[in-house]
Amino acid sequence: MNMSFYTAALGAAGQQEKMNVIANNIANVNTDGFRSKNAVFSDLMYYNMRDEQGADTRVKAGSGIAMGRTDTDFSESSMAPTGGNTDFAISGRGFFMLQDPNTQAVSYSRNGKFNMSLRADGFYLVNDNGKLVLDENRNPIRLDEEGIVGGARPGIYTFPVQQGMLNTGNNELTATEKNGEPVLSADAELRQGYLEQSNVNLADEMSKTIECSRAYSYVLKMIQTSDEIEQVINSLR
Repeated sequence: MNMSFYTAALGAAGQQEKMNVIANNIANVNTDGFRSKNAVFSDLMYYNMRDEQGADTRVKAGSGIAMGRTDTDFSESSMAPTGGNTDFAISGRGFFMLQDPNTQAVSYSRNGKFNMSLRADGFYLVNDNGKLVLDENRNPIRLDEEGIVGGARPGIYTFPVQQGMLNTGNNELTATEKNGEPVLSADAELRQGYLEQSNVNLADEMSKTIECSRAYSYVLKMIQTSDEIEQVINSLR
């Protein structure tokens, strides 16, 4: 079958994956602390074309593209005042450290919309998924009727390398070996009574949607044309 058919099919699949990333960004335009994602493509294998005698022409031809990864835009967004005692925002680089009370697994987020949760030994600061918010000593933060006990503050942690963190859903990330060990941020500022907004630029995402839709229609046309060429070749045999 014509190689252009496979190249176009790979292009269509790649554009569909890109559209999924864009759709997720748009769906989270109002999600506190959300960081937009960007689809990154890479070329697949190149091969040398041959002439009519089968000799190597040293002319390279590609075999398509594939979405290799999604990069996260960690740029800061605007902050909205809420006045809530359990609402926090980070000004600067860093994440809140969260801990699953059942598995002790640690994750990270920029979303500082926290709540009070009653446990066996008192109230604790948790996120919307029930995960414990850790302080600057990596301990769960206890609350009483007046607020945070002992002046503890949510810790702000950063990594030597931020790109490559795994998106685990629910606006949370987990670190990999590539990111290095988390350390307390030296220059980030914690702001109580504020929430950081999503950094999704809706106008940019709509522009990407149009661009992706057009690219998708072009590769579908290429598939159709490749199929027509194949039919002509078969009719000549």
